[in-house]
Amino acid sequence: MIAKESIENLKNNVDIVDIISQFIQLKKSGANFKACCPFHGETTPSFVVSPAKQIFHCFGCGVGGDSIKFVMDYEKLTYPEAIEKLASMANFQLNYTDNIKQAPSIDTTVLESINNYYKKCLIDETNSLEYIKQRGISDYSIEKFEIGYAPSSKDTINYINQNFLNIADAKDLGVLSAGENGLYARFIERITFPIYSQNEKIVGFGGRTITGHGAKYVNSPQTKLFNKSKLLYGYNLAKKSIMHKKEIIITEGYLDVIMLHQAGFDNAVATLGTALTLEHLPLLKRGEPNVIVAYDGDNAGINAANKAATMLLLNQFEGGVIIFDSGVDPADMVKDGKISELNEIFENPIPFAKFIISYIIREFDLNIPEMKQKALGELNSFLASLNPILQEEYKPYVASKLNISPALIKTTLTKTQYRKYDVELINCDIAELALIKTITQYPEVVNMILDYCDRDMFQSHKTEFDMAINNEDTPQMRALLLNDSIKSYSKEELKRQLQFFLIKFHEKKLSHLINDKDIDYKEKSMTIRKIRELIGELKSGKIL
Repeated sequence: MIAKESIENLKNNVDIVDIISQFIQLKKSGANFKACCPFHGETTPSFVVSPAKQIFHCFGCGVGGDSIKFVMDYEKLTYPEAIEKLASMANFQLNYTDNIKQAPSIDTTVLESINNYYKKCLIDETNSLEYIKQRGISDYSIEKFEIGYAPSSKDTINYINQNFLNIADAKDLGVLSAGENGLYARFIERITFPIYSQNEKIVGFGGRTITGHGAKYVNSPQTKLFNKSKLLYGYNLAKKSIMHKKEIIITEGYLDVIMLHQAGFDNAVATLGTALTLEHLPLLKRGEPNVIVAYDGDNAGINAANKAATMLLLNQFEGGVIIFDSGVDPADMVKDGKISELNEIFENPIPFAKFIISYIIREFDLNIPEMKQKALGELNSFLASLNPILQEEYKPYVASKLNISPALIKTTLTKTQYRKYDVELINCDIAELALIKTITQYPEVVNMILDYCDRDMFQSHKTEFDMAINNEDTPQMRALLLNDSIKSYSKEELKRQLQFFLIKFHEKKLSHLINDKDIDYKEKSMTIRKIRELIGELKSGKIL
């Protein structure tokens, strides 16, 4: 049993805003924070979190309580399970009253020990030190960012054994892996960059090869602590500056962050080999800073910047985009002493909406009338997703870019219609929309869903399903993404929710079949038996 005193200490050591922000997006409202309630469908925020009182309350459905109660209700956990989940999120050590101490299954100190080992290895690694110096990284930055070097797989394993570190923990935390030939280190002959969570606990590593060993960059694999879709490299070192400057610079790489900090831009962070995702937004919301997306000028960088700008704009972030000339990045500019030029660049980002408009236009040859008409259609759809003030603000800008009369800029979906669609979503099939929203947020799960589902199973939302599968950017899909009453599933819970969805579909199909009097009896009996067997397999977990 968890000690009562330990529970009280946990409550005193967590901040309810920090905890709830990891599940839903909160927006500052006076002394409190507000959001659409995650426990009932609504489009007008009535869910209030009080940092002073450390409680939450929904004025719509009446649910409320402290951090533990929120985790219980949101994650559908028992009281002890919610306490342990909360303690894990806060890296808090619980005490138990019985003799069987239910300590965390993973000893996180193995990461700290391995990080210290990598740092020591760097001292004797001449080639890596030379590369680091060539990139302009100072000794102070090496120490500040704890840059290290992962030696051979054998050396790492020997270190773990000689220091009596737990092999199972090393595997669970992504330091080691097991293959056909036994254990091997995941980071081999690479410069290492330790990655910390927002609460300054090491959770994994990034590694760069300088010898052509496999991929140029690798990250720790997904673990109980490491989720690259939620983490930002350097955030632990940048957060004070972010809160002070009310601005965060998001770059594409470790070296960009290190060099920008070295030049005084200590509010810089980087995504971890992945695009900016919705899972990053709660972290970006902290302190409500302006967000500057600073990406490379190649096609991959421009496309990533457009997706990030669209997501940030539609989620009511302020800021803009900076695209560096092809072949140039922030790290190189710092190394070349172009600090004043960087200052000017960061002071003049392209606003999100203007960048998106330019991005849409670049896909069309405006010298061809038919192409200009298509561009106008795309831009009208984009403007329709904005609030009325932004629509009016950017209509003249769109007209000037297309060299047409502003009178031709007419949004295809008014704000009233947009809100109406948003409200109507609540009265539709929530299970279908949740799966569709998950596809939109995590495109990599498409193949898995298509293995078990087809569009005919989506009886109310075939159109939205098609849009999600084809990765279409439409007002309908944007409305779905912005509708907080529709919860998408994490990758971990997707299988379970997909199982429920399939059971519900086949049970409904079975009910219709049983009541259908026009089917041949023998054929009907055989089909009923097959569907019941399928439902049984789904419920037992044999499928999925």
